[in-house]
Amino acid sequence: MNDLDPGSLTSAINLRYQQLGRLVQQLPPKGSRPLTVSGRVSGWVTAKATRVVDGLPGVHVEAEAVHVTAAASQRITLKAVLERIAQTLRDANCLRGWRNELIDVVGEGRTLSVIERAAMRPLGLLTRAVHLNAWTPTGNLWIARRALNKSTDPGMWDTLVGGLVGAAESLDASLLRESNEEAGLAPAALEGRDPLRMILRMHRRLPEGYQVEDLLASECVLAESVRPANQDGEVSEIRNVPVAEVWSMIQAGEFTLEAELVILDGLRRRGL
Repeated sequence: MNDLDPGSLTSAINLRYQQLGRLVQQLPPKGSRPLTVSGRVSGWVTAKATRVVDGLPGVHVEAEAVHVTAAASQRITLKAVLERIAQTLRDANCLRGWRNELIDVVGEGRTLSVIERAAMRPLGLLTRAVHLNAWTPTGNLWIARRALNKSTDPGMWDTLVGGLVGAAESLDASLLRESNEEAGLAPAALEGRDPLRMILRMHRRLPEGYQVEDLLASECVLAESVRPANQDGEVSEIRNVPVAEVWSMIQAGEFTLEAELVILDGLRRRGL
């Protein structure tokens, strides 16, 4: 396997995983300020986003932090305040796309409200992403290529299933939904999967803001008769490939950063 014996391959995988782990632990973008929502620390708002939302109802900007609350005097709920923040950021071209998908706003471990998915990064809010490492009975890994019209990482290879947890959605429900949308997998095909596990919490600077994301993954072996097929148009190709080819693709940088972390973690767990 790339002329590496099993011991050397294991060392190479562990080294790569450790390097990526350090890469995704970055400080917030320069000029960012802590963001509180209803008095709870919730994110890191970029300097540009701070300038854009300053003065909106329910937004109080201080030198050391930005605070968001319901605007009680104007009878504006917290949800409505956050909705207006997202719309204002969109109008100021601070967002990458607009998904019409709501994500939970979490502060200090508590769900506080919801906001448009595209607004999460400029505000540095916590997201949760679930992934599925799906294997064939012979040990190949199912992988999916992201469609060219994706707003992030178009055309790159990904885990077979991966996506953000939606508002008021459990982790398992999110994985089952994504598995159906992205790979056409029915719940019965995943009955033998491992429980979702936390890999790490990412902190990564992005052009549009700050990615604070819990990366979770599950492993399963799909039956020989199961043939994944994309349903939502967000995947252009699905293949199953031997581990040797997976490792070559990793070395060539063909996977998204999140997918590479999930796959490397899966390889380590399988003793490869």
